[in-house]
Amino acid sequence: MVTAISIVLIISALFMIVTVLLQSSSEGGISAVSGQSNSYFSKSKSKTFEAKLALCTKIAATVFVVLSLLMLIIK
Repeated sequence: MVTAISIVLIISALFMIVTVLLQSSSEGGISAVSGQSNSYFSKSKSKTFEAKLALCTKIAATVFVVLSLLMLIIK
């Protein structure tokens, strides 16, 4: 059981790393403070590739955290 959870934990960590690296960098910085950046709602349409990557990242992070806590409880 521990081995199976460890394998899924490693796969979810690698998947999360890949999805984070595939995402484009946000504009951030000083332009975000001064209001020159684009609106959040204009960039986050549910059908864009970036939105799907963000959703996959959230799912992978949730799986990673849950499995990490489960491993902590088991050991």
